[in-house]
Amino acid sequence: MSGPTAGQRQEILDRTRTVAVVGASDNPSRASYFVATYLLASTDYEVWFVNPRVTEILGRPVYPSLAECPGVPDLVDVFRRPADLAGVLEETIAVGAHTFWLQLGLSDDALAARGEAAGLDVVMDRCLKIEHARFHGGLHLAGFDTGVITSRRRPLR
Repeated sequence: MSGPTAGQRQEILDRTRTVAVVGASDNPSRASYFVATYLLASTDYEVWFVNPRVTEILGRPVYPSLAECPGVPDLVDVFRRPADLAGVLEETIAVGAHTFWLQLGLSDDALAARGEAAGLDVVMDRCLKIEHARFHGGLHLAGFDTGVITSRRRPLR
C-alpha cells in the first residue's frame, strides 16, 4: 500500500489542528520525546500526550487513552510496538480522529486497509516531525532549521 502522496501528506498536515501522540515518552532519548519537543516549539498544533504509565511530559498532562483526551484529535501519531497497533487503530476510529499516522519503522498494509475503510487517512513509516519540517521549510540533515535555503551542497572543510 503506497499511502498518501507528498502533496496529500502536506494537505493532511495543513488541515490538522490537534495531534495526539500515542506512546509519548518522558525519556529525552526516545524519538517520541524529540518529536514532541518539535511539535510544541515549531508548530501551532495543540498537542496531547497519551501514555497510561506517565502523568506529565514537558510540563503537560498525559492522558491514559485517546478517549480521555480533552477533545477529538485530528491526527493520532503512533509510537507503539507493532503488536499494539491494531488496538490503537480501534481507539483512533472510536474517538473519531481523521488521520492515523504511524512513525518510522511502523507499517502494516492490512491495518492501513482497515483504517481507510473506516474513513481515516493512513500514513505509515513516516515521521511527523520530518514531514512537517519538510513542508514548512525547517528540514536539515541534522533535523533542525538552519535558516538557509539552497540546493547547493556546502564545500567540505
